[in-house]
Amino acid sequence: MKNKLLYHFFSDDDFLDISNKIKETEKITSGEIRVAIKEKAPFLKNNKDIKELAADEFYKLGMASTRDKTGILIYILLSKRMFYILADSGINEKVEQSTWDKIRDEMENEFKIGNYLTGILSTISKVGNILGTFFPIKEDDTNELSNKVIV
Repeated sequence: MKNKLLYHFFSDDDFLDISNKIKETEKITSGEIRVAIKEKAPFLKNNKDIKELAADEFYKLGMASTRDKTGILIYILLSKRMFYILADSGINEKVEQSTWDKIRDEMENEFKIGNYLTGILSTISKVGNILGTFFPIKEDDTNELSNKVIV
């Protein structure tokens, strides 16, 4: 069965909850949040580290094309229990990677105690609050990227 590992941790309802949380969170920021949950690294990319895999996904999803360079990806690689939060250049000018690494570590701690959905929802909230501070919603803001979880 495809995605067997994925459904060990998440249900379809969980994916809907994550998408809804992104939609709700993006009401306070012009930033674009995406969540990608992968069971394992693509075969030909097995030798890449988590940051490189997140960057590949970021560009594959067109996240570098947002108007203000305010896309941010929460990338989860289940098989290796690895996580990365990758922000675009507009965000990186104002928020240091260490901020995202701290939030990533908090999510990882939730995962360690079995709180998978809670960990992701909390991460989305924290990311959204930071983005809302530096990149508040604009009058002419549009949802540039899908809120659907990438699996």
